[in-house]
Amino acid sequence: MTTIQQGINKKLVLTGLIIGMLFSALEQTIVGTAMPTIVAELNGFSIFAWVTTAYLITSTTVVPIVGKLSDLYGRRLLYLIGTIVFIIGSALCATADSMEQLVLYRGLQGIGGGMIMPLSQTIVGDIFTAEQRAKWQGVFGAIFGLSSVIGPFIGGLIVDHISWHWIFLINVPFGLLSAIVIFIGMKHEIAAPKENINIDYLGIATFIPGLVLLLLWLTFGGDKFEWLSATSGLMFVGSIVFLGLFCVVETKAKEPILDLSLFKNRVFATTNALGFLLGLGMFGAIMFVPMFMQGILGVSPTQAGYTMTPMMIAMILASIIGGRLLLRFRFRTVLTAGMLITTSGFYFMSTMGVDSSKGTAYAYMVVLGLGMGLVMPTLMIAVQNEFPKSQLGTVTSASTFFRSIGGTIGVTVLNVVMNQTLQHKMTDAAAGETNTMLAGALDKLSDKTDGLFGLLINPDVLPMPEEMKTAIVSTIQHVWSQSFSVVFLTGLVFVALGIVAALSVGSGKINRDPEQQNEVGVVVNE
Repeated sequence: MTTIQQGINKKLVLTGLIIGMLFSALEQTIVGTAMPTIVAELNGFSIFAWVTTAYLITSTTVVPIVGKLSDLYGRRLLYLIGTIVFIIGSALCATADSMEQLVLYRGLQGIGGGMIMPLSQTIVGDIFTAEQRAKWQGVFGAIFGLSSVIGPFIGGLIVDHISWHWIFLINVPFGLLSAIVIFIGMKHEIAAPKENINIDYLGIATFIPGLVLLLLWLTFGGDKFEWLSATSGLMFVGSIVFLGLFCVVETKAKEPILDLSLFKNRVFATTNALGFLLGLGMFGAIMFVPMFMQGILGVSPTQAGYTMTPMMIAMILASIIGGRLLLRFRFRTVLTAGMLITTSGFYFMSTMGVDSSKGTAYAYMVVLGLGMGLVMPTLMIAVQNEFPKSQLGTVTSASTFFRSIGGTIGVTVLNVVMNQTLQHKMTDAAAGETNTMLAGALDKLSDKTDGLFGLLINPDVLPMPEEMKTAIVSTIQHVWSQSFSVVFLTGLVFVALGIVAALSVGSGKINRDPEQQNEVGVVVNE
């Protein structure tokens, strides 16, 4: 491959990337705050979950595809296309006058967001040496964490004082600014010329339906249809068939979307396995924390929206510190330390119960945040350090993709664990109750686990004497708390397996060889 020459204004590019990443990351958290208002105005409660699901599916699906295309056509072109799609999707979301339209436009917006996020990290890998990446990937990890902290707050301000439409419209001016700055900052980028570019159309045609069917099956299984229903079976089998065909196609494609031979590389295989396991345990478990804080520890609904703030602040600090640590220690050391801290956090969270204090819960969340902050940027830096810049788009996108898929599967698996545990423990509580009337009420509730949290928040809906109502709510609190512990112990198993993956990364560390760092002829203008 011919050397890539890039005349890049580093300061401009960083400014554009930070703006783009911040607002695309914000979009994942800011919308939740506005959903009650949007549902009330657009009258679409039955499909409101699709507002999030549509964004998730399209943004996840596009990641590996755009990564490969950026290796073929250059980062700037794909980043600008992604930003424009994101802007158009955002503007259309603001104009939606029905929930169906909003879902459709969110899907389009997700395509743009799915292009921006991995390409931001890939461009950082392009324009910096591995030593410098350690600093900036930590900063970008901090930006992602910051968006989770300020997203609900900004969303609340916009909804209360302006209009929910501006949750989407705010992306337009900042998206345009990001696009303009990147266009100017990378104006001299010249992608490595290829005499014959072969786009893996068959790979795309098998990957997209396979992944979409899998995500739909995971998202709506047990909710919109039973796990053992014909619909579930068709979706699962269909996803397996298409993804199986995708694997076959990729072994024969000249320019595969996901080169399966990359898994022969120890660092690539282990870091993606670790990212998948971290997503599997972490993102599936922490979704229950705000519910625990509100239903068990009694914080207000407003406070429940901010219960993750201590964890996110800890993650931001650890991301920055972790980047510095990589200049002195091997990837394996930092990753193992991060996973050990994360595993400890999972264990601490599993010990919480109805008698726990809010301060204890926040302290345990800080431990989780510190572990995550050390691991997440290190995964990206390690895999980028292992490959030449001509493959950074593919390997960076793969890292993002596997962590995202892990999170999606984790949410589904741990939600099933939660519901099944609630049902069994409610049945056991009913069987052990000596009061016949109370036992009967508990037994009926054991088949309605989805409504138990609602009873914790609003026990007055129970049409029974106060004494019995108090007894039922107390039982539900204990059962819900015990089930919460089981969820975190299950997640702990996944995260503990991640320690094994971390130890298997090898003895690699940041390569400080300036000749190898500039192997693609990067020319950077300060």
